[in-house]
Amino acid sequence: MEKIRTRAILILVVVVACLIGIIGLPKNVEQLQQNMRDRIHLGLDLRGGTHLVLQVHVDDAVNLVSDQALQRLRQDFQSKNIPYLDVHKVDVTHVLVKGVPQNRIGDVQRLVNDQFSDWTLDAVPGDPTARQLSLKTTAIVQIKNDTLDQARDTINRRVNALGVTEPEIANYGQQGDYELVVELPDVTDPTRVKDIIQETALLELKIVQDGPFPSREAALAAHGGVLPPETQLLPGQPDSGDANSGTGDVWYIVNQIAAVTGRDLTGAQPSQDETGRPDIDFTLTRDGASAFGQVTGANINKRLAIVLDNRVISAPVIENQIRDRGMIHGSFTQQQAADLALVLRSGSLPASISTMQEEVVGPSLGADSIRHGVWACIVGFVAIMGFMLVYYRGAGINADLALILNLIILISILGYFGATLTLPGIAGIILTVGMGVDSNVLIFERIREELRGGKAVSAAVAGGFEHAFVTIIDTHVTTVVSAAILFTFGTGPIKGFAVTLTIGLIANLFTSVYVSRTIFDYGLAKRRTGQALSI
Repeated sequence: MEKIRTRAILILVVVVACLIGIIGLPKNVEQLQQNMRDRIHLGLDLRGGTHLVLQVHVDDAVNLVSDQALQRLRQDFQSKNIPYLDVHKVDVTHVLVKGVPQNRIGDVQRLVNDQFSDWTLDAVPGDPTARQLSLKTTAIVQIKNDTLDQARDTINRRVNALGVTEPEIANYGQQGDYELVVELPDVTDPTRVKDIIQETALLELKIVQDGPFPSREAALAAHGGVLPPETQLLPGQPDSGDANSGTGDVWYIVNQIAAVTGRDLTGAQPSQDETGRPDIDFTLTRDGASAFGQVTGANINKRLAIVLDNRVISAPVIENQIRDRGMIHGSFTQQQAADLALVLRSGSLPASISTMQEEVVGPSLGADSIRHGVWACIVGFVAIMGFMLVYYRGAGINADLALILNLIILISILGYFGATLTLPGIAGIILTVGMGVDSNVLIFERIREELRGGKAVSAAVAGGFEHAFVTIIDTHVTTVVSAAILFTFGTGPIKGFAVTLTIGLIANLFTSVYVSRTIFDYGLAKRRTGQALSI
């Protein structure tokens, strides 16, 4: 009896822990209901929300890599005094170098080997002074995969910052499609979220060389129709104190290379300037602050263009050296400033994104799914319990208690881990009930065989559990392996099915073997000599 008492205490501890996982420690009925809602989260298919399928244009990232390689190549040629006539891009993955003296071709080859490991250098037929750089296939694949991963992580940070509960952001489609699925429960108006998700938000701080000009033509005319070397012409909104300010765009000639980019940010918060207008305060990393301090210190009294997605949103005059923090002014509303700060904090998307599919799931579908799913669970559970009572008599009570505890353990674990319950997850729970019954049937039938073989009741019970245990382990392991495959390669709802099924199977091993055996042993200890086993 001491052994049975120890087992019973352990089972009681498990039951209490599970009940706390489901309902917590409520002080009243209202808190009880709130605790249950907080612990069991419902997925998109049960409570409604927005389903998006996004296409990540990974070629944008490949193009950016080749642009950076082109710029670095020109700088390295100048620093190493390698003469050339022209360096330009042939396409996204090829850069052509022309006019290099033959006695310096070796220097070009060494430069590529040392500084451009992702590129190969090949001769150009018919021109001994030309060489073509080609981005390696492995590098292209790596860039595209990294871009997809970075886009997924960035979108995840942005969505979480919006306060969307239990979002699901995952790869979608076949390998090479570069698609993402975004599921946002409770979001029935996805316009704002979609705008924030797709916002590239590339922040660059560049020194203004000239401007603002009232038009593009005026900017070019001021320099004889040709921009100064290493500069670019960008549109922007005029500052209120500019002589050229008006209702239209103005144009700035800025450095092509940014002093600081959004990748150097450590934080961004919406704020207000001295007049009460919304703006954004930002802080920089140590390296970013060092670079920013050098640039601003060397360009006092010049304008600093704050460029967002190739558009100048503000161009204040640098009055003194700026290091680790700054301010972005613009014609923002409070909401726009908050959204822009959110995007800047979560990082820049490495490539543009387009929406391939958008679907809003109404909460009525979720309520209908919950109602039918709950009724399916109740009807199936009651039918199984009734069958076990009729077919196995007293032993059926044992099986029914084990099934009830199995469900309690399963739901409590979902509550402890804050898991999201989906419609396939409910299907996993129903399947778990079936697997639990299967385990009990294996044990009970084996006990019946032992009894028909003439064994004593206690020996028959022991033999039934021992011989059925191997079969139960075998069936559960194979099912868990299948669930692991579903979890690895499936999306959100399929993963929910795999998780609930796996948790239910593990709980079933405890209830059908340990708990059921304890109940049998307790019944045998209280059984009168010669009394038949009700099974």
